[in-house]
Amino acid sequence: MANTANTPFRRWARANFTTSFLYPLMGVLFFLKHRYMWPLLKAKMLPLVVLSVFILIVLFLTAYLPQVALLKLFHKGGSAWVNGTFLVLTEGNLIIALLFEAFLVDHTQVDVFDAVMVARGHAELVKAKRPVDTEEPETPLKALGPRDKGAVFAPFNFRQLFEFVVLLPLNFIPFVGVPLFLILTGYRAGPLLQRRYHNLKGMTSDQRKIFIRAKSMRYQYMWFGTVALLLQLVPVLSMFFLITTAAGSALWAADMEDLKRSQENAIEDEYTDEP
Repeated sequence: MANTANTPFRRWARANFTTSFLYPLMGVLFFLKHRYMWPLLKAKMLPLVVLSVFILIVLFLTAYLPQVALLKLFHKGGSAWVNGTFLVLTEGNLIIALLFEAFLVDHTQVDVFDAVMVARGHAELVKAKRPVDTEEPETPLKALGPRDKGAVFAPFNFRQLFEFVVLLPLNFIPFVGVPLFLILTGYRAGPLLQRRYHNLKGMTSDQRKIFIRAKSMRYQYMWFGTVALLLQLVPVLSMFFLITTAAGSALWAADMEDLKRSQENAIEDEYTDEP
């Protein structure tokens, strides 16, 4: 019987399909389950939600119908209304993300990421950038000392903004335009959403590029970034999902560290067992 365990299809599937898309959703569950994380959200959630609602209302009242009218030049049927909705939500998400930075909530994402890493047993990694109290603190969040100078979760990137604007016309393509736009922007956003992990690992710019561009990581980052972006398009809750995505990013980083640790232990055990 032919051995199908390593067929070209299986190799292609392993290289191109991943469970990384689940981590933004796992971040939501982690955040909801662990009440000690909630104070990070309470302080700024209400004003930011009000601001988000205001921005979306203004955009839908002023930009939605003109953009749908323009899309109807390229679309048949009702797809112009669907693409127009995604277009306005995407524009709103961009404005909200910029305001998110202005309110310094990026620092909140850093605290979320670091607290999850501590909760998962990777305090030593976090210690590379900030003090961590390992003497049985009440919660992983309270174990965190002051942030390192210049700590960022997902730094603002002019290249990403430029590509975002360049890719917006994809929404003019009926049916497939929106998925293409989300996947391509997710491809660029994925690595930025794990910048904190790269910094904790002490990666240089060149090391980070090599790590991100590895074939085993490119698609994983693409699907992670795509789902994270989809969540951020949910009206009103986009701010909440910006926070929980940091938790999902940390859960993924913790799993990668656990896998690396288990592989190192397996190699060590193999050498120990040798006569």
